Amino acid sequence: MDRSRHLRDPRALTAVAHPVRLGILELLTLEGAMTASQLAERLDESPANCSWHLRKLAEHELIEEADGGTGRQRPWQMREIGLSWGADDAGPEERRAGDALSRVMLQRWVDRFLDSDERVEGEWREAAAVTQTMGYLTPDELVEVNRQVAEVIRGFEDRIRDVERRPEGSRLVELVAFAAPVEVAP
Repeated sequence: MDRSRHLRDPRALTAVAHPVRLGILELLTLEGAMTASQLAERLDESPANCSWHLRKLAEHELIEEADGGTGRQRPWQMREIGLSWGADDAGPEERRAGDALSRVMLQRWVDRFLDSDERVEGEWREAAAVTQTMGYLTPDELVEVNRQVAEVIRGFEDRIRDVERRPEGSRLVELVAFAAPVEVAP
């Protein structure tokens, strides 16, 4: 399923940049439709809090009600799988909200990577890695590097929803990559 949503509305970007809402979006993406109670149990939150956050996400059309259930037993699902943001023509408010969401996401990824070291053992610990380098590239080369890396790490997305495509012994792995020009302090 290649239905992703590009966020441009600063209010929607701000709505997503909340830990509980990110957790909800992630679980709905990975697990499919869930109720506020099911989400609350997985996120260690109250059903009322999850319900409130679900309504906020629905206000921005990020999620929708799924078939089946009513009231508190009403399941919710993703409208699209995947989010992106950032545009060349973004105004200052959109840029600030997008930067804030990017910071929240990067911090979430770093925290999970660092926390995984305590919970992962054996061959999984040996398989996990951070790779970093620097090089001098042109803008066109940077575009191409990012395209190639995205192609490699997105090559496993079909296994998110299609359980049959998951090889035996596989487990959920977060693949994160970023590449951007930097200034090195003297």
